[in-house]
Amino acid sequence: MNTQRVRFWILVSIVGISGFSQGMLLPLIAIIFENSGLSSDLNGLNATALYIGILLVSPFMEYPLKRFGYKPIIILGGLVVASSLALFPLWKSFWFWFCLRLLIGIGDHALHFGTQTWITSFSSEDKRGRNISLYGLFFGVGFAAGPLLASLVNINEALPFIISSVLCFIGWALLFLLKNDFPEQTIEVNSMKETMKRFRSAWKYGWVAFLPPLGYGFLESSLNGSFPVYALRIGLDVTNISILLFSFAIGAITFQLPLGILSDKFGRRTVLMFILFTGFLSFTTASFVEHSPTALIICLFISGMVVGSTFSLGISYMTDLMPKNLLPTGNLLCGVAFSVGSLAGPYLGGIFIKYTNDISYFFIISSMLLLIFIAVTLYKPILTTEKSTNPSMDHFSS
Repeated sequence: MNTQRVRFWILVSIVGISGFSQGMLLPLIAIIFENSGLSSDLNGLNATALYIGILLVSPFMEYPLKRFGYKPIIILGGLVVASSLALFPLWKSFWFWFCLRLLIGIGDHALHFGTQTWITSFSSEDKRGRNISLYGLFFGVGFAAGPLLASLVNINEALPFIISSVLCFIGWALLFLLKNDFPEQTIEVNSMKETMKRFRSAWKYGWVAFLPPLGYGFLESSLNGSFPVYALRIGLDVTNISILLFSFAIGAITFQLPLGILSDKFGRRTVLMFILFTGFLSFTTASFVEHSPTALIICLFISGMVVGSTFSLGISYMTDLMPKNLLPTGNLLCGVAFSVGSLAGPYLGGIFIKYTNDISYFFIISSMLLLIFIAVTLYKPILTTEKSTNPSMDHFSS
């Protein structure tokens, strides 16, 4: 048990450092490019490189994990991220930095895919929500603290990259203390055709659990990328916008663990339905009070408090629904869903702001949460007995 506890805390610490580097990178590069006179659309295009990297590598992640185990995949991902961060100061070029962010997306996905799958595989059912919530909490705290490092650009443009890279290498070194382990496997994945078959099987059992991560990716990227533009247009100043986004992040961080523990007690589906509907109500309320900074702060804090856990609860719910030998595939698809949402968020948010003058920006978020709530409410899980009729699902336990 001691070994398992040490392994868990090392893994979530690595995730926290990864969140810190991601949280630093987004505003830092945006500031550097803005100060260099790069247009806002090209600035946004560069930011998509990370999510493109995640999508590109996703179909090829499962076989190496099953072939080599968790530890080598996480080590390789951490090395790619740390090395890429160290290379940024060498050459300030749009396409060079695009390629580095693409590599960081690939490395981060390997790191998160490995850690998520490892944690969900060794977590008992009564501790799964708590453990995944701590995973989300560490990433959230790191992501929220990351932008603080971006201010060091005023001292030296290379300094934030160097510090972040050093922190990643320190976390990376801790991985060598862990003993390697392998996911449960009953089918050898040896071709793209087999991988696609597993994707279809995972989708069949747990498609509804991929919607919360997709929704959170959409929400997070849209709120950080599109909301500031909308807020300036309705007369809010930059200080108010920063406080509003911070209030959402604090709500998400504060209630990540309590909601995970509640999901262990009352069930993932029940808690998901509650937070999705409450999020829908809070964002709908925000659309009516958007000209009052104080009222908006309260609404966004409540929104963060509930929907800030949709990603981690989605992973936990997926683990409940999925046969154990399909857990790597399920975790992979959770990452893909998050990336698709993250890519779609700023684009659809920008279109919404451009073409709808009389409708609040918060309407697009509340509508998305309502649709996911309806899907989770109406979904009927495949019964354990039905799963056990498939020889490949023999190891599933509900």
